[in-house]
Amino acid sequence: MLFVKLKIKTMLANSKGFCSFSTNDIVKARQFYEGILGLKATEGMGGLVLDLEIKNSNPLVIYKIPHHKPANYTVFNFPVDNIEYTVASLKEKGVVFESYNTKKIKTDTDNIFRGGGPLIAWFKDPAGNILSIIEE
Repeated sequence: MLFVKLKIKTMLANSKGFCSFSTNDIVKARQFYEGILGLKATEGMGGLVLDLEIKNSNPLVIYKIPHHKPANYTVFNFPVDNIEYTVASLKEKGVVFESYNTKKIKTDTDNIFRGGGPLIAWFKDPAGNILSIIEE
């Protein structure tokens, strides 16, 4: 049994994994991710494949399911060099950022969390999936 566990671990350690999540409308997803976020999208792997062009990253796959329900957590984070500039630029394109005012998460008037750790701002795609931009 130990041999089997080690073999699986070795196989997965060399695997080129990728992130995926669902949508209810591939056309709207493509319009948003290409038109608003400026990502290159192609069809494949049963859905929409986004070439993130982020250093050492793999593609992001968005697939359609009939009864999509968005997660209540962040499904993907986009690292950026300048969060203030990126938030302002995306707002100009019509992206609406989330505002939080809880004990653990409070965003400021620019919709940016500055409460320790990396700066982060959350927004949703047309299917309600929560995404973020994060300044490392």
